[in-house]
Order: sequence, then structure tokens, then C-alpha cells
Amino acid sequence: MRDEGWVEQRPAGAATGRTITLFGVAFDLRLTLLIVFSTVVPMLDFYGHSPTGVKAWDRFLFYFVGSALFIWLVYREPLANFGFRLGDWRRGLRLTAVACVLMAPVLWLAARSPAMQAFYQAKVTTGLTQLTFLNGVELFGWEFIWRGLVLFGLARALGPGPAIMLQAVPFAFMHLGKPEIETLSTIFGGAAFGLIAWRTRSFVYPWLIHWFIVTFTLLVAVGVI
Repeated sequence: MRDEGWVEQRPAGAATGRTITLFGVAFDLRLTLLIVFSTVVPMLDFYGHSPTGVKAWDRFLFYFVGSALFIWLVYREPLANFGFRLGDWRRGLRLTAVACVLMAPVLWLAARSPAMQAFYQAKVTTGLTQLTFLNGVELFGWEFIWRGLVLFGLARALGPGPAIMLQAVPFAFMHLGKPEIETLSTIFGGAAFGLIAWRTRSFVYPWLIHWFIVTFTLLVAVGVI
């Protein structure tokens, strides 16, 4: 059963809201604001603006709370229309389990490289339990902005295919500074996350997979497993 308001009911290329015209060029207002918002927020994060003093909670505020406020103020719709729901949970749990099983051996090999070990060992400044929890908090915001707000927002104007690929681009750039092998993989991983979110109508399952990837990589890199 389809829920009313889902984006597949809107044809690709359809206007998503009021337009403004500048120098003879029409701009969809909501889409323009979405692009600006999803560009500025990572910049604020990068330049170290810290309302809480804890990076994970800062990112939760920037990426999740900020995105939620953006949806309520600009789109005036429930968050569920942007993937904040369980969606097709049976498919979601199957995809999550399969992805984790398939990724585990690849992650185990990659995490044993010197670059990955050095990077992740430097991150362990607190207990592993606390670090794992904070990773989940941080990734909750990351996943909602890209696999929720941006994915479903772009899909209204461009269709799901371009939206799935485009939301992976800023996500990949946000990995700059991490080990090269990890960063190069993120355009493909981000697109896969977007596809899962689209098929399940939920950002929850990419979040669970992403949290597993980070946690498993960390545990291997520091020698716990």
C-alpha cells in the first residue's frame, strides 16, 4: 500500500513549490533553499562551530535537528515524507542483514591496513562503548540529511535515479581527510545507501548499515576483533 504524498506520485521535473525568476531564469524556491541548506550546513560543521562541545552531538543538531526544522519550515510536511519512518521494515531488515554480512570480510581486510589502523586508533580517546554510541548519534544526523531530506527532496524535481547519485556527492566529500581507500569508496557506498533508503522509504536502514560499518571497522583497526 502506498502512502499519500509519496514522491513517486510527483513526475520527475515537476515543480516542487513556488518559483522565483532572476534575470529571466526560473528557480524552484524550495529546491533552491534545499541546495543552499545542504551546502552551508556541512561548511558550518567543517569550520568547527560547536554548540555543544561534543562533535557527535553537534552533528546531530546540525544534520538531524536542522533538517527537521528545514522540512517543517520550508516544506511544511511531516518528516515521514522524507524517510523518517520505518517504511518497508521487512525489506529494510533483510537488506541490512545482507549488507552487513557481505561487507564484514571486506571491512576486515581494509581495516587492517596501516592507514586505517592509524586513523581509527587515534579516534579512541574514550571508551569503546561510549565511542560506539556517539558514532551512532553522529551517523543518525548524517543519514537523515542525505538519505532523508536531500534524497527525497531532490527526487521530487529530478526523479529517484539522479537524486540517488547526487545525494552521494556531498556525502563523499565529507569523507575527505579519512584514509584514501575509505574516501574513494563513499560515492558508491553513498549511492547504495540512497537506493536502500528509496526502496524502503526510510533512512533508518542505511543508518543501521553505516553504524555497523563504522563500528566493525573501528573494532578491527584497534585490534579488538
